[in-house]
This record gives sequence, structure tokens and C-alpha cells, in this order.
Amino acid sequence: MELFENEVRPERALLVAVDTGEYDVEASMAELYELTRSAGAEPYGSMVQKRPSPDSATCVGSGMAEDIADYCTRYEMDLLIFDCELSPTQIRNLEEKTGVRVIDRTMLILDIFAARAKSKEGKLQVELAQLRYLLPRLSGRGIEMSRLGGGIGTRGPGETKLETDRRHIRRRIEGLKEQLEEVEKHREQINRRRQKDGVITVALVGYTNAGKSTLMNYLTQAGVLAKDQLFATLDPTARALKLPGGVTVMLIDTVGFVRRLPHHLVNAFRSTLEQAALADLILNVCDASSPEAQTHLEVTRALLAELGWKDRPVIPVLNKCDLVPELGAVPMIGNAVRISAVTGAGIGELLQTIERSLPVRTVRVEALLPFAESGLAARVRKDGVLQEEEYTAHGLKIIARVGPELLEQLSRYLVDSEGPKD
Repeated sequence: MELFENEVRPERALLVAVDTGEYDVEASMAELYELTRSAGAEPYGSMVQKRPSPDSATCVGSGMAEDIADYCTRYEMDLLIFDCELSPTQIRNLEEKTGVRVIDRTMLILDIFAARAKSKEGKLQVELAQLRYLLPRLSGRGIEMSRLGGGIGTRGPGETKLETDRRHIRRRIEGLKEQLEEVEKHREQINRRRQKDGVITVALVGYTNAGKSTLMNYLTQAGVLAKDQLFATLDPTARALKLPGGVTVMLIDTVGFVRRLPHHLVNAFRSTLEQAALADLILNVCDASSPEAQTHLEVTRALLAELGWKDRPVIPVLNKCDLVPELGAVPMIGNAVRISAVTGAGIGELLQTIERSLPVRTVRVEALLPFAESGLAARVRKDGVLQEEEYTAHGLKIIARVGPELLEQLSRYLVDSEGPKD
């Protein structure tokens, strides 16, 4: 089974939310609007109903459901998008009442992921997430699940008669998991090689559409897709970045975050996102022109913590300062660096801040240790990265990467060395 990327045609979408008081509905609907645009649909209108809890049959109340049906008929809507996760029963009942296709926030995000995934791992992760989402929703979806559609929420597994063959789906899920394990093993090998070579990694993380890809392109000329839409970048991109002091780091661009990202989606992309969470240094990029800049930074921090961020240094980066009319209007957030990845303003300060925040750098050394210094050789093996060793007539010749403390102890035996790794 292969993922399909159907040609996107404009669809008129009505956005619907139920305000239970659990989150900021206005901000979430604004985000849903952008997600809809990113998927290729036209957000034509929106409706919000305040309720203590979603209705089990239609999510909204019966009166609201009638209003939605009338709106869909009057304005010829193609699609209903709910700002919450719907049950199979709710989807079926809403489609019967309105006569239009119904998807929820999760399905919308998965559709965008399906359209944007380019790497093998990305495509595998998307298809796995889609099948896991669809499996409990097969009943009551009608025959539409067995054929390709032409709109939002239909991209993905394709024509496989999903509603009648649960065993096939489960087998496919297991097959995808096995393929992902192989891909992850390969990536782990690459990561171990980087660690052995003393490569320092710096990750760009942040809310989607914060300008991470634009910043990546400015710093490294990477040519990463940078568009004014959510989830323009899905697959991680790594490029070398040489800092003013001469040190070269590996800069990693990652998929953006959104608020209320379903946990199963986080889990689906955990292996990819962990590259960011486990980096030596993290740049938390946000849109300084957004009134919710502080919230976006906090959303990103929360997701990083969920992924095992621990105590790695984080530099808040307020991007898009060129869109703020007055510099004083840019929010003051702790030690945040103010930049514009479009104009280049503040980039010099950002690079200096990165240099100051880097972990202790190792150096490559070549030394000839007397046989009597076996204890020092053991320390190199334990605390450094031993790359080569050879017994000679005059002692043990080693090539290793070591930190400042070991370098001082080895200084009298050095044959050759280099400065901090470029």
C-alpha cells in the first residue's frame, strides 16, 4: 500500500467548534483556519457553540446541527471541519444530517502530513498514523473509505476496502512498524557516528510557521521549502553551520508544533522529533509578530519535555521582528534573541549566543603515551572518544577526541593536535 497525494482542489469548508471552557477556542479556531488553508481548502465560515460537554450523537446540540445543515445547503459547503476529535458515530450522524463530508482536527493534520511527507521515514510515519486513526473508525463510514476521494481528508492509504478488512490493516500496521524500526536503526548509527566524531547538534524547534525554515535557509543556504503555511516542513533537514569563531555545528530543522497536537500524532513522529529534543542546543523559534508568542514558546517547551528534553540549553528566538511596527512592541521574553530571518537583523547576535551556549568542545589529539602511563590511556578510553590506537616500540600511539581536562593531562605527550572541531 502506498500513500497517495491527490491533487488538491479548492473546497469550501465550514469550521465548527464546541466551547467547553477547557481551552482558548478563539485561538484554536484561528489555528484551524490556517490549517485548513494549508490543506488547500477555503475556510468559508465558522460556528462555535458553548456547551458543558460535546453531544455524544453529533458533538453539537440538535438545534446547532440544524443550523449547520442549513448553512451547508445555503452556501454550498463541501466540507465540515470540527476543531476536536470526533467519534465514528458523530461523523456518521453529521454526514447524514448535513449531506457533506465531515472531518476533525486530527484528520485535517494527517491530511497535511500526507501531502508534505517526502522522505521514506516521513511517509511511513504518516501512513502508520493514518491507519491507526482509521482502524477504530471503519464502522459506519460507508463505502467512501473503499475508494479514493478528491478532497481534504482523503489522501493517504488509498483504495484498499479498509472498512471490510481489519486484519489487512493490522498486518499493514505491523509491517510499517518493522520498516520504521529499520529506518530508526540506520538513523541511530548516523547519530552514534556524529557523537564519535564530536559533532555538535543545534536544533530549530518551534510553533509551525514561525520561520524556522527561512532561518535555516538564511544561515546555511539549505534550500529548504519555506512557505507561509502550517507544516510547510515535515521531514527534518540537517546542514552544517560554521560559526564566527570557526566551530562548525550540525543545524537541524524540524516539523513545527501546534497546540492540542494529539498524543498519538506526537508518538507517530516521536523518532523524528527526538532528534530535536536530544540535540546539544535547542533554538526555540517563535513568531514575534504573533500576540501569542509567549504561548507558542510554552507549547514548544511542553512538547520537548514530553519527548525527553531534560536540561539541554534552550535559546528563545523571536523571529519576524521585521513585521512588528515598533521594536518596543516585540515581547520581552527572558534571554530571547530578536531577529528577522528575512532581513538578517539580529543574526550576528544569535550566532554569538549560540557560540556562548555550546557544550564543552572536544579537540582531536594524537599522542604517544609511555607504557608506564597505562592509567592515562584507560582514562582516554573512558572519558574521551578513542578513534585509533597502535602499540609501537616507544609506547602507545593514540588518536582521540578529548575535553579540556584530558587535554591538559595529555599535553606533554602530544604528537599533533588540532583546535576545536570545525
